[in-house]
Parts: sequence; structure tokens; C-alpha cells
Amino acid sequence: MTAKAPAVGLIDSAFMMPKLCEARPAELITGSIAGFIPGSFQAVYNGTKAFVDSFADALRNEIKNAKGVTVTTLMPGPVETEFFDRADMLDTSVGASESKSDPADVARDGWDALMKGEAHIVSGWKNKIQAAVAHVAPAAVLAEQHRKMAEPGSAEFDHGEAR
Repeated sequence: MTAKAPAVGLIDSAFMMPKLCEARPAELITGSIAGFIPGSFQAVYNGTKAFVDSFADALRNEIKNAKGVTVTTLMPGPVETEFFDRADMLDTSVGASESKSDPADVARDGWDALMKGEAHIVSGWKNKIQAAVAHVAPAAVLAEQHRKMAEPGSAEFDHGEAR
């Protein structure tokens, strides 16, 4: 987390201020619904995403008087990418799941929200429900639910293959 979270701030500081002089400056920051959930077995990842989500909200407020400037936070849930393989999470329920979002759909949602000047976009209807629940459910309940999907070995296997 020490490298990733501050890096977002440093990179953003270096690039956002010059953008304020562009004709239609816009910035899409990739956060995650993971930032709303205590991430059992992914505490650093979820904590980093909480930082990113909060950072984007703060930045948006800081530049609110700059005309035409857009800061949009894209907050997907699990996306079908190499992330789960690289994170050695293919034996987890979430890593083995067949219901992850399509990266093209997530990218399209982010682009569309950015072009509309929206502050946030949670990509995918299941993720919208999960984000809404995360705002009202107790942290202990959220952490336990996250544990069930992210705990190593939590994937259900049938004859050596994840179901």
C-alpha cells in the first residue's frame, strides 16, 4: 500500500494541474467497490481502493470551481482480467467465479460516465447492489462476506476444475 496509494496522489498532482488549462479536462480514476468493504484476505488491496475512492472525492471538491473540469471515479467489482491469476487467487470463490464483469463493459461504463461529467460510476448492476449494501451493513458482516469469497481455498472444485 505504501507504493500504490501515494503514487495515485503523486501522479495525479503532476498531471491534473496542467489539465486544468486544457479545453475540456477530464480524469478517470479507477477505484473499486472493494474500497467500501473491509477486505478479509485482501486488506491492503481494499484499503488502497478506499484511499483511491476518497482521494478522487477530495480532488473533485478541491477543483469544483474550475469550469468544465471532470473527475470521475470508476468503481467496478471483480473484472475478468489477469488480476486473479497474478494475485494467486484462482483458488478463491471470487477468482474462480464465472460471473466477473467483462473488461470492455467496464471500460465503456467508465468512458460514458466521464463524458457525461459524472462523479462516480459503479459498473454492473450486481456491483451497484453490493455497493448499496456496503453503505448500510455493519463492517463485521461485510468482512465475513468478503472472507467467504476471498479466502484461499474458498473456490468450489469439481474433479480438479472450479465450478
